[in-house]
Amino acid sequence: MCGIVGIVDTGGVSFPLYYALYALQHRGQESAGISTFDAGTLYKHKAQGLLSEVFDRDILEQLPGSVGIGHVRYPTTGENRPENTQPLNFSLKGHHFSIVHNGNLVNNNELVSEYEEHGHIFATTTDSEVIAAIIARELTLSGSMEDAIVLCMRKLEGSYSVVTLLDDTIFAFRDPLGIKPLCIGKTDHGYMVASESVALDALGAIFIRDLRPGEMIKIDKSGISCRQITKSDHTAFCLFEYIYFARSDSVIDGVLVYDVRRKIGEMLHQEAPVGADIISPVPDSGTSLAVGYSEASGIPFKEGLIKNRYIGRTFIMPTQKLRENAVRMKLNPVRGHIKGKSVVLVDDSIVRGTTSRRIIELVREFGAREVHFRVGSPPVTAPCYLGVDLPTRKELIAHNRATDDVCSCISADSLHHVSFEALIEATGIDAADFCTGCLTGCYPVKIPNECSACRHVDFIHGSYQTRLDF
Repeated sequence: MCGIVGIVDTGGVSFPLYYALYALQHRGQESAGISTFDAGTLYKHKAQGLLSEVFDRDILEQLPGSVGIGHVRYPTTGENRPENTQPLNFSLKGHHFSIVHNGNLVNNNELVSEYEEHGHIFATTTDSEVIAAIIARELTLSGSMEDAIVLCMRKLEGSYSVVTLLDDTIFAFRDPLGIKPLCIGKTDHGYMVASESVALDALGAIFIRDLRPGEMIKIDKSGISCRQITKSDHTAFCLFEYIYFARSDSVIDGVLVYDVRRKIGEMLHQEAPVGADIISPVPDSGTSLAVGYSEASGIPFKEGLIKNRYIGRTFIMPTQKLRENAVRMKLNPVRGHIKGKSVVLVDDSIVRGTTSRRIIELVREFGAREVHFRVGSPPVTAPCYLGVDLPTRKELIAHNRATDDVCSCISADSLHHVSFEALIEATGIDAADFCTGCLTGCYPVKIPNECSACRHVDFIHGSYQTRLDF
């Protein structure tokens, strides 16, 4: 889960890229970077840290150009090392090439071995460099960026939304199953692509549509060209985008995330009503869930926990110890709202359970009489291989544990996860069009020693089929 952006705009792109990435900061908090191209030169700056720690006005003013790409990183493949910070930048045959990637390849090791045989020396441990290696090699052989991307998509297995910069032109493409999101927008003087629609909103850009699964687009000063590279019998959208990752105000593949979460909250009440004094979210991703629960139940919505806005997401912190220590810094109970009360806490998911237990203990410490926990996802029982840093099965609290056992482990008075059927109904999308591996243990791509329900993918031959003109 990373945030990626690409912009072509004659008004200049460094500051727009920064603002767009700021809207995507929730997707990655360990490093940030921007590359721009101007008058034959590639300008770049990247470092570890939050966006506001990596960039300031002086740095952004030193990134000229009307075309550029940017990235905020949450590592899945590749440790949090400086060399893994994106964009990755290269020079080849007189061209400047830069790449950002959101996703996770399941055949990364095989591709590394193959391209080492071709003489490629890998300077990072991120699978994004493998994508760069495939494109760069084909580009040097054929001279065609379009052909290089088609070959790349034939070789890659897993999840990927990719934005590349080749001199003054941006190319973007999305995996055949659409596992990771990517959308297209119209800026004042050009076009952009971004992981979520909120990045477009931050720039006042007009949302055009989502990149289709298996589609490649080309953005230059003339506009956008679109080409469908693959077609599959079903998609495999990441279900956790709707539960947790995406901002509530984002539209992902035509669906407003806020509406999905509010509907999940309604269904949580329908499935497991409980008499309580207040409904309180675990902020922030639990907020819209709690709104739905409160509306359906008639129980008042009150903030029992206030979030420190200057603390990042504990789920994506790199170690369990940091996640645990961050809870008290991140969340503070409102004693006047919870003392002596029966409280329904609504959260998006339970992964290891440690954070949930600490939150419940904290609410009890501040005087809650009862704490009932309601969860906007079914039990997470299997790891993710496609871009989410979920732990191994033995670390997942719900693996091989009944709900009553999990309830006892997190010290709640009652616990209910939304049912899988209710979750799917809330999205309005067919269950066959989601990746549900972390919930069902069955994955949409082939993964060694795991159950796979692979989608059928066909490659389409042809040139660019459509051009967007606004």
